Amino acid sequence: MSYLKFDKNLMINLEQSLPKEMLRTNKSGAYHCTTIVGCNTRKQHGLLVIPIPEMDDQAHVLLSSLDESVIQHGAAFNLGLHQYGDHTFSPNGHKYIREFDCESIPTITYRVGGVILTKEKVFISHENRILIKYTLVDAHSDTLLRFRPFLAFRNANDLVMENDSINKEIEHVPNGIATCLYPGYPRLFMQFNKPVSWVDDPNWYKGIEYYKDRDRGIPYKEDLWVPGWFELPIKKGESVIFSASTFETDPAGFEETYREELATRTRRTSFYNCLKNSAKQFYLKTKEGMYIMAGYPWYNVRSRDELIALPGCTLAIGHEEDYHLIMETFLRSLRRNIATGAPDRMIHEIDLPDIPLWAIWAIQQYRRTHGTTKCRERYATTVQELVEDIRHNRIRNLLVTSDGLLSTAGEMSPVTWLSASIQGLPIIPRSGKILEFNALWYNALCFLIHLLEDTPEEAGYVEELKALAERVKISFCDTFLNEYGYLSDYVNGDYHDKEVRPNMAIAIGLDYSPLDRRQRKRILDFCTRELLTPKGLRSLSPKSPNYHPMYVGDPTQREYAVHQGPARPWLFGFYAEAYFKVFGASGLSFIERMLIGYEDEMSEGCIGSLSEMYDGNPPYAGRGAVSTAKNVGEILRTIRLVNEMSKLLDEK
Repeated sequence: MSYLKFDKNLMINLEQSLPKEMLRTNKSGAYHCTTIVGCNTRKQHGLLVIPIPEMDDQAHVLLSSLDESVIQHGAAFNLGLHQYGDHTFSPNGHKYIREFDCESIPTITYRVGGVILTKEKVFISHENRILIKYTLVDAHSDTLLRFRPFLAFRNANDLVMENDSINKEIEHVPNGIATCLYPGYPRLFMQFNKPVSWVDDPNWYKGIEYYKDRDRGIPYKEDLWVPGWFELPIKKGESVIFSASTFETDPAGFEETYREELATRTRRTSFYNCLKNSAKQFYLKTKEGMYIMAGYPWYNVRSRDELIALPGCTLAIGHEEDYHLIMETFLRSLRRNIATGAPDRMIHEIDLPDIPLWAIWAIQQYRRTHGTTKCRERYATTVQELVEDIRHNRIRNLLVTSDGLLSTAGEMSPVTWLSASIQGLPIIPRSGKILEFNALWYNALCFLIHLLEDTPEEAGYVEELKALAERVKISFCDTFLNEYGYLSDYVNGDYHDKEVRPNMAIAIGLDYSPLDRRQRKRILDFCTRELLTPKGLRSLSPKSPNYHPMYVGDPTQREYAVHQGPARPWLFGFYAEAYFKVFGASGLSFIERMLIGYEDEMSEGCIGSLSEMYDGNPPYAGRGAVSTAKNVGEILRTIRLVNEMSKLLDEK
């Protein structure tokens, strides 16, 4: 039985099937994303969505969808599905679906009378190209297939309306056509592996709605251009392959390309395999280097997200070489930014003050998986350089204070992961001494000491670091430990922010914590009682008057709520580490039980992946980006921690 399979009863029930989405990427920035019934419910959905660097660094929807029709005895049965006004759906192709299976590749089985037709989709790695294979499993009479392409040619965050600016010209190419609606866009080639007829029938399909955008309080209606349709006969047992790409291809090679791409797929037959498959979807390879996308469908490469996601999305799934490629690309850009202040074209937010601290943490995870010797040989110099950059105040907006702690200015612009803002001003003005910054700072100093302490020529320097680390440890406890036994979230002069937030879990989950075991245990109890949910740690305790558990409403309402209650799965990685540090192997069964909450999400939201955030209250619905790298990465890293702890138990 497939791990990700949905039957007819669910598929024809739009209330159950429309919320379930699927994502495929080409690992070079392009993607295909829609619902499992093929009805687009967001403006970012599309069959072929690609980056166009010449225009901007965002994705653009070229081919929104492809409506298939089965024709027998002159009667056409349209398998497509679109939403129009007044909650009207047409042409209701979902009623013909008998099964959706996504164990290897997305596969839909349709039944129209005596016709059984399967549709399988494969996105070609590192090419702006998607292949769809149609197989006529059974039919009792002559059968034709008709295909109507719905074209958008727009930024994925915009909408298009009927206009006179489009280029309506069609160019005939082998077994298909090519077209380009607007200047600046590449041509879209739509071809089949077999001869096909093309019928000109240009029309605007008006008033298509995206209910996910409507619910977000943003524009949600558009018109799509359909220039005509393809038509070809198909026999029982025969397959035809459709290709949509930004370049002309040889139809004779479609079948071989399809088979080769299929052979590379990780079969999603388990929780781990689902997350492993999802992790690789975030990979982004360009001529500049290799990266991890923050998430889909609307994020790009973001520094902090990439570093948090990196260990889980590479090392935890056995991709050591990818870790090095991504890390080396990142460090090259970080060094350039520290030296010159220049922003990076690909990696956003690289100038934020905590980025060097997260880079050291990500390197530390390599030491945990591959040992001190290998880590020292490859990354010790980098860690030392970053620590010295911090010590000598070479990191912009990061100052080492007289007590050894780090301070930053965040009143006017967000500088931490709690980055929600209105008109550029932070909703949570975390400024001064930030909790996780200083926990990461102490951890970085201790990690560098560990890397260098067996190096005789560095003995004097190591003693200097030890003295600084001890000063940071004392100052950390004096500054952040409050009279209630937990940690203040930030301290700015005489102000101590005492909101209960999950940054405490980071402070107690690092390899080196400035807190002793008793202190960590007490803080862990706070996290468990007030922040822990089956989908991660809440961003704020429900006891706070500012608590907003749901990321819903118009853009302003969502911005106010985003860090005031919704739960984040990535924080569970630090919580799990803290739990093992406090309870050891006896905590194994509890962490394993908590992982079930994330496994349940494999058949919800974006199937096989994890959403950006979840409601802070039951039933913990997923919100935000449908697939998020740091959430996937940290749950993968947690699974690895569980496996390591289980192995230790078995060895005893």
